[in-house]
Amino acid sequence: MMLGDLGARVIKVEVPERGDDTRGWGPPFVDGESTYFLSANRNKESIALDLKDPADRDVLLRLVDRADVLVENFRTGVLERLGLGIGDLRQRNPRLVVLSITGFGHDGPEGGRAGYDQIAQGEAGLMSLTGSGPDDPQRVGVPIGDLLAGMYGAYGVLAALNERWSTGVGSVVRTSLLAAIVGVHAFQGTRYTVAGEVGRAQGNHHPSIAPYGLFHCADGAVQISVGSEGLWQRFCSAFSLDVSGLDTNAERVAHRDRLVKVVEDAFAGYTSEALLAKLAEAGVPAGRVRTLDEVYSWDQTASQGLIIDVDHATLGPLRLPGPPLRFFADDEETTPCDHSPPPTLDQHGPAIRAWLDSPR
Repeated sequence: MMLGDLGARVIKVEVPERGDDTRGWGPPFVDGESTYFLSANRNKESIALDLKDPADRDVLLRLVDRADVLVENFRTGVLERLGLGIGDLRQRNPRLVVLSITGFGHDGPEGGRAGYDQIAQGEAGLMSLTGSGPDDPQRVGVPIGDLLAGMYGAYGVLAALNERWSTGVGSVVRTSLLAAIVGVHAFQGTRYTVAGEVGRAQGNHHPSIAPYGLFHCADGAVQISVGSEGLWQRFCSAFSLDVSGLDTNAERVAHRDRLVKVVEDAFAGYTSEALLAKLAEAGVPAGRVRTLDEVYSWDQTASQGLIIDVDHATLGPLRLPGPPLRFFADDEETTPCDHSPPPTLDQHGPAIRAWLDSPR
């Protein structure tokens, strides 16, 4: 989908009759269409092919002949068993870039293991860092491993296409759900590899910066990010705080429980709206926790092009989450805005077959 957002023609090969598994993931369904599927398939065409059927297999091979990129997420060895291994594909189209995404990698002691996002979040350590505490591991509320693997894969494809300009031949890009999640361990990773400390979930407070998290006030809670000593001084000045032993970030992290009480005592007399206004006046980064309906009705969300309107083949007009990138040239926005809706199963099959039959 990300490559489609950037202007690539993307042809999605699906299983006949039932299609991609995510077409059945729900509820919610709207007139039989899975909103899960709708979330991940804008800017794609659909063709249904049975890869064990000789005629359909021939269609796939002809697509390979014309393609710049092939993306696959079969378990290790499946393509080879279908006679569509990397060597077979490259023999047909030496310029082909192949992106292969697996659960845990293509090799290593668990290279052939199947993986879904839920499993990968746990195995890659993310759940141990998420939740109210060490005994409360939680998954992230979106399929973050799937999304990150797609993002890493997309920029790997772009690098391989760029390399092809100089070499004339394609290459193979490999990533996995495991690699994608470990790739964003960030400071939690070096906390272990360098300092030997094992990070654990600790709710809505940052393990290395304080105060940096969710704090209660008179009618709810707000988030603040005091990420520098200068901001801490502003914060203390705004709320007339004079606290010894909390002068440095290291001291505040070491005495987090005391700090949280100090901050929440200062916030207790404010509503969230009044508190956010005071923090803004002081120049301290702060925000509320929005629900998704609030996010999608927020003017700032719309102003960034994060909602798109498309016309679905059976559902009619739809509003979908949009691409997160915008492009500008000479101070004018050039972001592509002509998006196609998620396809129905085999919606483009006849047109794709006709295109393959046409002269190149």
